[in-house]
Amino acid sequence: MSYPDTYYRRTLADEKVRPPLAGPAECDTVVVGGGLAGLTTALQLARAGEQVVLLEAESIGFGASGRNGGFVSPGFATGSEKIAAMAGAAAAQELHRLSIEGVDFVRQTIRDLDITAAKPRPGIMSVLRHDGGAELKAHAERLARDFDYPLDYLERDQVRAVLHSDRYYQGLRDASAFHMHPLNYLRAVGVEIERLGGRIHEGSSAIEARLDGPKKTIRTASGEVRARQAVFATGGYTGPLVGRLKRAVLPIATYVMLSEEAPELIASAIATTDAVGDNRRAGDYYRVVEDGKRLLWGGRITTRAASPAALARELRREMVGTYPQLATLRTELAWSGLMAYARHLMPQVGELQPGVWYLTAFGGHGINTTALAGKVVAEAILGQSDRYRLFAPFGLAWAGGPVGLAAAQLTYWKLQAQDWWRERLH
Repeated sequence: MSYPDTYYRRTLADEKVRPPLAGPAECDTVVVGGGLAGLTTALQLARAGEQVVLLEAESIGFGASGRNGGFVSPGFATGSEKIAAMAGAAAAQELHRLSIEGVDFVRQTIRDLDITAAKPRPGIMSVLRHDGGAELKAHAERLARDFDYPLDYLERDQVRAVLHSDRYYQGLRDASAFHMHPLNYLRAVGVEIERLGGRIHEGSSAIEARLDGPKKTIRTASGEVRARQAVFATGGYTGPLVGRLKRAVLPIATYVMLSEEAPELIASAIATTDAVGDNRRAGDYYRVVEDGKRLLWGGRITTRAASPAALARELRREMVGTYPQLATLRTELAWSGLMAYARHLMPQVGELQPGVWYLTAFGGHGINTTALAGKVVAEAILGQSDRYRLFAPFGLAWAGGPVGLAAAQLTYWKLQAQDWWRERLH
């Protein structure tokens, strides 16, 4: 298998290797990309009795879908006001309801398929690094009023009772959200697709796409697939196969590290099994794993992936700055991954041309939104709904290429500086 060395790779529940595509194949739908979006699309189509072939260049879950923080909670990478400005207030509300539905969908899939290896744990805390309780309370009240979605508001003392850091102020706890082992989840979904008759081919990079006409043809080095529908579900590792998709996303790197086993030391700082994220644009996100024995800590974004040693130093600086008591906690492993971002910071989901679908730009949106996008594209292919049209205002706008990457890095540094000043003003 072609996975990088991550905590999730080291704790895989199975070692199944799927063969590359060999020779010609025919099906109803061919899916290019074995991340969460592509696998969910294939799952829902297979559940409806469609013949599906999924092509993955590496191993399923190789990209960001299989090496992220494992958070499953509602919402998007950009704020509700910006979404409403682009799509309208009514559409913004429907999109948020979709993100809530995505949480329920992933949870229900774990239950239906009995994916114990996903190790879901309830509870995600979102905490402020500045004093802003009134705004946070108003946000919680708005979600309760508009979506019947309750959040627990936490005063500073309540937050610091479980997160022993003077960096934190108020917070919100989402008891309906959860965190999990994303790679084991993806691999279990793959097993279910195959049980339902779908075919998954790893090591099968798509090198040519002929998309005009009633039959779409995707060619690999050792075979080709002909289908009525083609789905491109790629992210930060999107290649030049379909130029419009490649030009529409920016590959942004994020970083995660895993600590040594030190349950007592970790508990001296973090006394909760909830996953935690702070309010900064590219803030820290972390959770204890292995029943509190280790700490998984992620954060920071760059437009160029750093070396594992360099990224570990950066993440350790963040961790110790938040929890000085963890200064002696050693890092055992660190890794990076490329996420796909659009300029408008929303997912890109839609129909490129008749019978050709795309799902991309899920950076920062979480597991739930990515899975839900696969579900609504499957619904569209099956003629069950047109809910994918809610994403129409967020099209395949050119992301700017190298200039766009440079602008993204500058924007991140600007936001970092703003966060730094805001914390010190409080």
